[in-house]
Amino acid sequence: MHYQPWRRFFFSRAFVLVAFLSYLAAGSLRGATPLTTGATPGTIVIGFLGGFVGHNNAIHNEVLLAKRLSAEYPSGVQVRTFENRRGELAYREILRLLEARHNGELSNEEKRAAHIVLYGHSWGASEAVTLARTLEKDGIPVLLTIQVDSVSKFGQDDRLIPANVAQAVNFYQLDGVLHGQRQIVAADRLRTQILGNFRLGYKTKQINCDGYPWYARLFMKPHIEIESDPSVWNEVESLIRSKL
Repeated sequence: MHYQPWRRFFFSRAFVLVAFLSYLAAGSLRGATPLTTGATPGTIVIGFLGGFVGHNNAIHNEVLLAKRLSAEYPSGVQVRTFENRRGELAYREILRLLEARHNGELSNEEKRAAHIVLYGHSWGASEAVTLARTLEKDGIPVLLTIQVDSVSKFGQDDRLIPANVAQAVNFYQLDGVLHGQRQIVAADRLRTQILGNFRLGYKTKQINCDGYPWYARLFMKPHIEIESDPSVWNEVESLIRSKL
């Protein structure tokens, strides 16, 4: 009994010391920079609209698809749509999403961790390939590019798929005056798998294009029919979901 006060003194001081060290450790962990890029954005899905269509015009399947994916994957998947003239903006957004460390530049680790899908219709499909080519210069891989009735803009090449793209697919029609690229090919067949060049026909198949401008329905109906064709976009959506 003579030593009991000393025991209480010793254990009380030991408890305080352990608590204090635990507090310091917790504080250092909260303020530490992680050694790995754990806060990756998951899969990044970028869609481009054709013509002069706005990025949020919900008549178009590019936008409707993005809305479905965003609703179903509220975390772990980043989905964006852009006008085809906003390729530079889409490029900067991808870099922002990939930069987990927020130190102003991408590490090789962050580049290797990229999971990117690019899709589009008409000029938007051409812009998707152009963006993939820009990412190639940075050493950033692309999982998949999807072109729907791709029409190349001046100075662009929507036929040759850059070697940083793992898989690419092309849907097109030849029924109208305005029609898409017939055949895409890989710049490096050992690195890029062309899933197919699939031709659709609309001479006998009627697709509802309500909501499109009268001039689009009159002068380039097959070009907007493929954009409105549920069977095409079911395939597009299935391909994208396979990467999520």
